[in-house]
Amino acid sequence: MSDFTIYGAGVMGLCVATELMARGASVRLIDPAQSGGAACSWWAGGMLAPFCEFESAEEPVLRHGQAAMDWWQQHTAVTRAGTLVLALGRDRGELARFARRTHGAVAVNGPDIAALEPDLAGRFDQALFFGAEAHLNPRPALAALRAGLQAKGAQFGGDAQGQMIDCRGLAARDVLPDLRGVRGEMLVLRQPEIALARPVRLLHPRVPIYLVPRGDGVFMLGATMIESDRRGVVTARSVLELLSAAYALHPAFGEAEILETGADARPAFPDNLPRIGRVGDRLYANGLYRHGYLLAPAVAQQLADHITNGSRPEFWHETDDQR
Repeated sequence: MSDFTIYGAGVMGLCVATELMARGASVRLIDPAQSGGAACSWWAGGMLAPFCEFESAEEPVLRHGQAAMDWWQQHTAVTRAGTLVLALGRDRGELARFARRTHGAVAVNGPDIAALEPDLAGRFDQALFFGAEAHLNPRPALAALRAGLQAKGAQFGGDAQGQMIDCRGLAARDVLPDLRGVRGEMLVLRQPEIALARPVRLLHPRVPIYLVPRGDGVFMLGATMIESDRRGVVTARSVLELLSAAYALHPAFGEAEILETGADARPAFPDNLPRIGRVGDRLYANGLYRHGYLLAPAVAQQLADHITNGSRPEFWHETDDQR
C-alpha cells in the first residue's frame, strides 16, 4: 500500500492509523498535541455502552458499538462488567422510559443492586442492568494505540507525504462547514471511601450523569451536552449540577477531591452520525459526536477497506458537487 499522512491523533486518527498499518500501509501522524492531551477523546468517559446509548442514538451506534468492545480488547485493557442505570425515587419513571428505548436491560431490585455495587446498598430499590456493556480508561487506551503504532514503525510529526487523511475533529470546519460543536464538561474525582465495579448512570430529566471508575477511588464524572463549540474551562453551573447529582447518588461524594476539570467540543454533523468522504485531494473521517470510542473502530475499518479495495463505506458522504 501507499504512504499516508493522517492529520489529527485523537481517537479517530489513531484508529485509522491502526487499521491502515494492519493492511500494510506506512503511516505518519501530524497533530499539534503530540501527547494527545488536547484531543476531546482525552476527556471521554470511555463507556463502551451501545445499548444504553441507543436510548437517544441511531441504529449504527448500537450495531457498531457492540463490535467495538472486541476491537478495543485487542489493543488495550477493557473491563466487561456491564452498566448499572439508576434513578432517584421522584424520577423512577425515567427507568421505564429508558428501558423502552434501549435493548438488553434486565430489571433488578434492591438486593441485586447491593450484590452488584455493595457501596450503593440500601440507597436504591430499582435499577436496570446492562450486563453486555464494558468500559475502558481513555488515556491509557490512546497511549496503547500510539505505542502499538510506534512499534510497527509509524512516524509522528515531520513532513506530510503520500495520501492525506483528515481526522482533525472540530478543527476541520475549515473544509467541513456543516460540522458543529457539542460541548461536554466533566470532572475527575477521588473518593476512596466508595468503590464501583462498573459505570453507573443516574437518570434525571434535566441533569443525567455517569460515573466511571478509574481505580484507586478515582472516578470520571460527566457529562454535559451543550450545543456550543466553546472549549476551555468548565462553568460554575455545570460543576454545581454534576456534583449535586453525584451527591444524590451517594453523599460521600460531597467529600470527594476534585482532581481535574475539563471541557471540550465534540465534532458532530447534523444527523449526529460520522462521515467518511473526500474534500479536494484529502480523504476525511469525522463527526463522531459523543460516540468516539464506540464508532471510531468501525469508521476506521470502513475507511481502510475503501482505500484497500474501493468498497463504499456505510458512512460515505458525497457533497452536492460530487454527486
